[in-house]
Amino acid sequence: MAKVKKTLALLFTISGAVALAAGVLAIFNPGQLALGQNAWGVAIVGLIFFITGMGLLRSVQE
Repeated sequence: MAKVKKTLALLFTISGAVALAAGVLAIFNPGQLALGQNAWGVAIVGLIFFITGMGLLRSVQE
């Protein structure tokens, strides 16, 4: 079970970091985000995923 948690944690952390970076870049450079998503929404969802992944990584026992 710990391996599944660690895998999910890594997935959430990496996808959150990517979404957060894309959202922040789109906030400061309007029109850069593909498919017309709201830049603030992407940044907030990325932040949520990143924090969730980091929390899971901290809670997994080796």
